[in-house]
Amino acid sequence: MDLTPLPFAIAAAAGNVLGAAAVVRGARRGLAAIQVLLAFGAGFMLALVLTGVLPAVFREAPPGGEGPAGLLVLSGYLLVHVTQHTLTPHFHFGEETHEVPRSAGYGALAGLGLHAFFDGVAVASGFLVSSSLGVLFFLAILVHKLPEGVSVASVVLASGLGRTRAIQAGVVLGVTTIVGALFTGAIAALARHGLALAAGVTLYVAASNLVPEVQARRGARVTAAFLGGALAFLLLRIAGPAAG
Repeated sequence: MDLTPLPFAIAAAAGNVLGAAAVVRGARRGLAAIQVLLAFGAGFMLALVLTGVLPAVFREAPPGGEGPAGLLVLSGYLLVHVTQHTLTPHFHFGEETHEVPRSAGYGALAGLGLHAFFDGVAVASGFLVSSSLGVLFFLAILVHKLPEGVSVASVVLASGLGRTRAIQAGVVLGVTTIVGALFTGAIAALARHGLALAAGVTLYVAASNLVPEVQARRGARVTAAFLGGALAFLLLRIAGPAAG
């Protein structure tokens, strides 16, 4: 049965809202569980991009097109790096507990908006290759959408913009994710190059955003969650190969 990416993008987008709601409501137990999920997501995403997405990117490249494909992966990586270090200097995955300037709340939303857009591109691009890769991409996006919602809402609260704006920030990220999925199906260039760009974005999120957060949190539970995420991806791929 052929699957379409839009319902999966909508489900992933809901994670942003749920994460934002956990911050606004002060759900401490939920936030603690989300931190473990962050570690799991880091392992899952890293395994996905290194063993599932990058091979697909270079396999789908036309003969002689491996170089441009690599440049697109690099461009996706650098795009997120530059955005996060200019628009979101206070950003990190996880709850922001220190007061920050009001501009930081808007900056976090703008920077994460680009990231959320490519979350949608990633899901839709995965489905263009195969349903199984699309589902795996969806799972990878989903497990970091909750921490992403926590991050943006907590920065908005710490900047003094209030609870309503914090929830709205989660909604905006979710909607932007859905827009990314829709644009991938509607714009030929994005459909053709979206997987390579999404690979670079996903690699940055996994290796440069999530892994440092995992390393900053000591304890067997976090390490087990990180390794469990990588193992879970490998088991899912064995059960349904990403190229199938």
